[in-house]
Amino acid sequence: MAIDLKALSPKELQSLIANAEAQMHAAKTNQVQELRKKIDTLLSNANLTLADVYPTRGGKAKTGKRGAVAPKYRNPEDPSQTWTGRGKRPLWFAAAVKKRGVTAESLLIEGAVAKAKPGPKKRIAKKAGRRKVKRG
Repeated sequence: MAIDLKALSPKELQSLIANAEAQMHAAKTNQVQELRKKIDTLLSNANLTLADVYPTRGGKAKTGKRGAVAPKYRNPEDPSQTWTGRGKRPLWFAAAVKKRGVTAESLLIEGAVAKAKPGPKKRIAKKAGRRKVKRG
């Protein structure tokens, strides 16, 4: 079944494309249904379930929100403003740290511990060995 596409108008081409996409969707849906039937038949003949064949790792996946994190930093000018130390730095924190003599450690809430960032790795210099020169 050959169709001369050059002879078709743009409207007819759009219609042909829409029909072809609908037919493709129907064919794929039919293929999936047939494959599911075959898999179900194989599993029932072997007295197995899909979970037996493909077990999930680590049990159920966690859903929902995680627990709240305690704040680590408090704004000295407005004690109602706190920050957990996660995510983007709040404006009050960035402004306070820019002030002379104020550090992130000075804004810590009592009892909160800031994780120390590891310093840069030190490079170990290789000792240059003396090469023996053959004299002959």
